[in-house]
Amino acid sequence: MTLSRITPYLQASPLALILLAFLVLPIATIVMVSFWDYDSIQIFPAFVFTNYEETISSPVTWNTYLNTLKYTVIVWGLTLFIGFWVAYYLAFHIRSATMQMVLFLVCTVPFLTSNIIRMISWIPFLGRNGLLNQTFMAMGLIHQPLEFLLFSDFAVVLAMVHLYTLFMVTPIFNTLMRIDRALIEAARDAGANGWQILTNVIIPLAKPGIAIGSIFVVTLVMGDFITVRFMSGGQSASVGLMMSNQIALLQYPAAAANAVILLVIVLLLVAAILRIVNIRKEL
Repeated sequence: MTLSRITPYLQASPLALILLAFLVLPIATIVMVSFWDYDSIQIFPAFVFTNYEETISSPVTWNTYLNTLKYTVIVWGLTLFIGFWVAYYLAFHIRSATMQMVLFLVCTVPFLTSNIIRMISWIPFLGRNGLLNQTFMAMGLIHQPLEFLLFSDFAVVLAMVHLYTLFMVTPIFNTLMRIDRALIEAARDAGANGWQILTNVIIPLAKPGIAIGSIFVVTLVMGDFITVRFMSGGQSASVGLMMSNQIALLQYPAAAANAVILLVIVLLLVAAILRIVNIRKEL
């Protein structure tokens, strides 16, 4: 084999080794452990389907997966709505490139702190005696504190939207900035109004960015557990939180089985998104 033939393989080998060491081997290990057996004190290397059978046959597990999907759909919808309009404003209403960059950096300021700090900061704001309830009561809008604001599904969704909206803004903004403004002018010259330009020109051309942002948000929400634990006050559950509890109880094979099932579900969701939108235009 000549050097010219093996050169591409040599160039790809570092990345291939990294993917093998940090992606393929960990996933293969999780799949292997998911078939092992265990009791209250130890794990037995074996090949059994008990972990998958218990997961699939448990109504509690089904409800947990459905609850996770519920969070995913709601957060995806809200982040898409908010993220698209923020990106649209930055791309089409801010003429100065410098100001665009400044405002975009302002959006990233919360990322200078950790997710946990940003999430916990909602607790004194939404609590029974928090700032929001106290403000509403002082204004006479309510006569007693609103209980649903904290330790509820509302709090979980609010925190997730706060944490993950930027993951939707960034790819959509990048896509909108690539749109040829001549297309918009041509549509306007052809008699299209603002809504028609948005629905027939801008949104179709923004689909790759929307798809990439959707993949980010879906994968992050499906695997999130710390937000559900803190913001629901233990009153709700997600697959990630369930796996965290299983690991705390040393039930590693059961947690591995749930991880494999969750990975398959996420891959199916990502495949569905890629079937609808060709993101290679963005890459």
